Amino acid sequence: MAEVSTPLAKTSLRISRSPTAWVAALLALPMALPILTIVVLATGADFAAWPHLLKAVLPQLAITTLLFAAGCGALTLVMGCLSAWLIAMYRFPGRGMLRWMALLPLAIPGYITALIYVDFLTYAGPLQGWLRTLMDWQSPDDYWFPEIRSLGGAICVMSLALYPYVYMSALAAFVKQPVNQLLAARTLGRPLWRAFVSITLPQARPALAVGVVLVIMECMNDIGAVSFFGVRTVTNAIYSTWLDQGDLGGAAQLAALALLFVATLVWVEQLARNSDKLSRNAKSSEAMMLHTLDGWQAAGAAVLVFLPVFLGFLLPVILLLGHGLRRFSTGLSSGLLSAAWNSIGLALIACVGTLLVALLMGHANRQTGSRLLKTCTRFAGMGYALPGTVLGIGTLVPLSQFDLGINHLTQQVWDWRPGLILSGSLFGLALAYVTRFLIIAQGSLESGFEKIPLNLDHVARTLGRRPWQILQNIHLPLLRPALLAAALLVFVDAMKELPATLILRPFDFETLATRVFTLASLGQIEESAMAALAIVVAGLLPVIILARGLRKVVPKD
Repeated sequence: MAEVSTPLAKTSLRISRSPTAWVAALLALPMALPILTIVVLATGADFAAWPHLLKAVLPQLAITTLLFAAGCGALTLVMGCLSAWLIAMYRFPGRGMLRWMALLPLAIPGYITALIYVDFLTYAGPLQGWLRTLMDWQSPDDYWFPEIRSLGGAICVMSLALYPYVYMSALAAFVKQPVNQLLAARTLGRPLWRAFVSITLPQARPALAVGVVLVIMECMNDIGAVSFFGVRTVTNAIYSTWLDQGDLGGAAQLAALALLFVATLVWVEQLARNSDKLSRNAKSSEAMMLHTLDGWQAAGAAVLVFLPVFLGFLLPVILLLGHGLRRFSTGLSSGLLSAAWNSIGLALIACVGTLLVALLMGHANRQTGSRLLKTCTRFAGMGYALPGTVLGIGTLVPLSQFDLGINHLTQQVWDWRPGLILSGSLFGLALAYVTRFLIIAQGSLESGFEKIPLNLDHVARTLGRRPWQILQNIHLPLLRPALLAAALLVFVDAMKELPATLILRPFDFETLATRVFTLASLGQIEESAMAALAIVVAGLLPVIILARGLRKVVPKD
């Protein structure tokens, strides 16, 4: 009897004949391990304390976390949309420079911006001290100043650090807006701002949703900034429950809640995108027309775009430089150099590992065309959506169990215990970095693979070349720009990573990020300035790449 051919059978056949596909599928398993670990730990832990938690602890934690995420999402949406709309539609003095300067706050991690503003704006900080001297105020009762260590302060400062995520998405969407739609609105007598509200914003909704979701994910991942502001969210509750209280099960249950929130957020964003029925296929042969502003309108537009750049990048860098110069002679200590070396080495390991995994997965997907394999690799890239504390627990626990099993085996066979092999080494930290940043490399390499014609692969196969030879001789040379861009982005993100590093780092191992957090937590702001400046300098590299990319998107003056 003839065999029935089905799509699933064809997919299985393609995978079975491709060793690369099997390697890619096996590599996807460790990437999914943190999620599975959290689920197992959460369901297997004791629920006896949950009545008390549900009554006295979780409501406040949930409300604070939701307010923090929603506040940052709303404020970044306003700032990012406003800056992008002014850059995309108007001509005013300084526009050419401001269109890339609006990306600069991305160079500073949120925890560094937070520690600088907390130090600058507290009662003992330089701003209030200068005001007391100028106005001859003697005590806090003589004047009112907003409390920076608060939920509102955390939302404002973190929004200044994160609004470029929305700005980039909004700007790309606005400049792709078909000009004929705006022209039709203007001929019907609608002012430009009315056309913006009724036409441009609905068209840009999917792109704006992506930017806001990235902002909220960064808020969920943050542990340093909220600590400096004295705001207790679910993320730092996970950290303190495990390390301060020694309750791994309770930490896993809180992590499961955070994971559920992130999954719901991603699902809602995807649902909103799929339900969007607006047509975006209209094209116009005309370039986007810039409206020239004069006088106070031009000055106002320039100020509105420049102010978030100044508050989110220039002022923190100026204050950091001031701290660093005061301690420059003692700042280049052996501890700083050791932390810098550790950061660079760890970032290089993460960079190489992430690129290898992403390259194998991308090549396997291209060779097999399997939907099943593509789904597996997509799921493996979900690590970026995990808060760092969740990723840390989900990585450390299975590695610790592996170490315990190896020690038990060697004890029984050779009466010898090797100690911590994986969980006490850099392997666990590198694995967490690869899991977290895999999606960045995947996105860059997928874009690169799409630009390579499939005909090249077909010709090479007819000439007898094997898949690995095609990868080596054809794909790698053509993927070089995408590989370099992915490597740089992963390297810089690994240099800045804090939550997972705090949990997974080996004993007495400091990176620049953990050094900044530790010294700032002890109130030694000036001592942490040099390490913070090193992170900022590294963070400028991907911003330069993004700024160069904007030249191809944004219309010139």
